[in-house]
Amino acid sequence: MATSNNNMLLNCVPVYLMLPLGIVSVNNVFEDPDGLKEQLLQLRAAGVDGVMVDVWWGIIEQKGPKQYDWSAYRTLFQLIQECGLKLQAIMSFHQCGGNVGDVVNIPIRQWVLDIGESDSDIFYTNHSGTRNKEYLTIGVDNKPIFHGRTAIEVYSDYMKSFRENMSDFLKSELIIDIEVGLGPAGELRYPSYPQSQGWEFPGIGEFQCYDKYLKADFKAAAARAGHSEWELPDDAGEYNDVPESTEFFKSNGTYLTEKGKFFLTWYSNKLLDHGDQILDEANKAFLGCKVKLAIKVSGIHWWYKSENHAAEITAGYYNLGDRDGYRPIARMLTRHHAILNFTCLEMRDSEQSSDANSAPEELVQQVLSGGWREHIEVAGENALSRYDATAYNQIILNDYCADPEKYKHVIPPLKRSEPKIPNEVLLEATKPIPPFPWDSETDMKIDG
Repeated sequence: MATSNNNMLLNCVPVYLMLPLGIVSVNNVFEDPDGLKEQLLQLRAAGVDGVMVDVWWGIIEQKGPKQYDWSAYRTLFQLIQECGLKLQAIMSFHQCGGNVGDVVNIPIRQWVLDIGESDSDIFYTNHSGTRNKEYLTIGVDNKPIFHGRTAIEVYSDYMKSFRENMSDFLKSELIIDIEVGLGPAGELRYPSYPQSQGWEFPGIGEFQCYDKYLKADFKAAAARAGHSEWELPDDAGEYNDVPESTEFFKSNGTYLTEKGKFFLTWYSNKLLDHGDQILDEANKAFLGCKVKLAIKVSGIHWWYKSENHAAEITAGYYNLGDRDGYRPIARMLTRHHAILNFTCLEMRDSEQSSDANSAPEELVQQVLSGGWREHIEVAGENALSRYDATAYNQIILNDYCADPEKYKHVIPPLKRSEPKIPNEVLLEATKPIPPFPWDSETDMKIDG
């Protein structure tokens, strides 16, 4: 019995369920409070800790710059509190629609799209010039083109308004996590595999750095490195290519050359800096609140077994056999006291098509181990909807509580972020280290 209880404690982690993406409609209406209340009470009775909800920028600030309307979300939060559940709130700065699982359409608002009409380079752009309106390009993070504000300032003002308008829910400790959206689908990545542009699994995706702002940034970086002649890649293929059909990713391809390595370092570092800047603003916005900050990293498991890791790389994760592309992210999070939330915890290698060279189990082990080595908290979620014992057991296998005494522990007030970590220190974390040992299956299986 003692062993059984100990196993249960080690497998005991908080469980939060995602509310429907359109629980507050695109018109900023909480449409079915009675129906949701019934469901929330059932979750509470089942022992669920709480729920997670997208708080859409496209809904709250839709009337114009700094014109926020939090009323529908306040009603939703009050209901969650009355049902005795906790809340993880996602600052969702991306469009809903065009990705796997998107069942509603919540676009970036018209006042932002109007700016894009005169300057379409505010959106991510692939090599052929196709724009992606899911999320603003990180090239405009520090450009004051949004009615005098930079993109970073727009995100910062939104989070500050959230704190001001939800102060009672923060003080009552209803809200325990603030997950900060950092890209498409709320994930820290480039929109390299958009279904809306014809991408299909297991395509390698495309680099998304051909807007004028990122082009100029790359050219300046190349000039500083003494290579003003270098240009962005033009040999990396299209969304649904396989790696070996491209000059960039084929065996001994461009990605292994000095120019290729320089580009990939720049491309991934831009993503790191983007996350670092917004998390610093989030930390200032929620300083002193009893919440934890978190970000989501995408589980891009296809082509993981290939030497080139092409699908990860086009998304901005410069991960190879001799280079860890995820531990630098974890190291960046250490200064913000933030959690790394990773997807695809439910997947098994044996469930994947052999054509995709997929390895979700090894990927999960690498990313979670990297987070633990940097001494940060890691969390996880399923990438796809699953209702079977096999997926549940896999999630339990990947969930581990090193200190059961911390389960449901009191969250201290958020401290100020530590000083910025120099890039060279972040990149020291690219040195690959084997993951921690993993059991082959959980000792708490629900199907025996």
